[in-house]
Amino acid sequence: MSKHNKVAMITGAASGIGREVARRLAQEGCDLCLIDLNEELLEQLKIELETSTQIAIYTGDVTNHSFIQHVVQDIQQNFGRLDFALNNAGVTTPANAVTDISIEEWHRVMNINVNSLYYCMHYQIPLMLKNSGGSIVNMSSMLGLIATKNRAPYVTSKHAVTGMTKAVALDYAAQNIRVNSVHPGYIATPLIAHIDHQILAEKHPVRRLGTASEVAALVSFLFSEESKFITGSQYVIDGGYSIQ
Repeated sequence: MSKHNKVAMITGAASGIGREVARRLAQEGCDLCLIDLNEELLEQLKIELETSTQIAIYTGDVTNHSFIQHVVQDIQQNFGRLDFALNNAGVTTPANAVTDISIEEWHRVMNINVNSLYYCMHYQIPLMLKNSGGSIVNMSSMLGLIATKNRAPYVTSKHAVTGMTKAVALDYAAQNIRVNSVHPGYIATPLIAHIDHQILAEKHPVRRLGTASEVAALVSFLFSEESKFITGSQYVIDGGYSIQ
């Protein structure tokens, strides 16, 4: 599973799943380009990881397509290639029925969860094509395959990620660009720190939350040569939640 001399771009890299994927890839020898709004956490992660690999960090808003373009151009200039991309930045919303969700909140969720992934792939793929291909993982959710009450913006956005992943996978399959989506259940990360973990755990047949390291292992597999016949697929890692 060695990824020496490979380069990965990760959005939402400062905490949670993104941070754990960065740690995993660094252990496997991959050079990293890490993007997040939280500069302090990015700096801490860089200090932690740069002893074993080359790290570049970028603080900015993934909903700004010019920022994403700048990041990918900088990757090309400084690394000369892009092999892997984890498009992971995302937000959730408070529980509200659709008539109680503001227009502004709807657009905020779509911009972060959907449009930013389009911007990323729009600029990532041409650089990958210059180096004979690559692997992209888009972070969706179990709610990108099923639905739940009072989560219309989030459910809609994550279903959009699922569909967009399939479409782009078809567009570039013959050019050795693989695109897959990952669909976590409730994962023990700062994103759900405010919710009673025991209540969430009981929603899963396995009676526990997932861990960021388990999701990172799956993402690493989808970046590896062992998964080279896999594209356009949805990888569910939810402790059985979505099969109930």
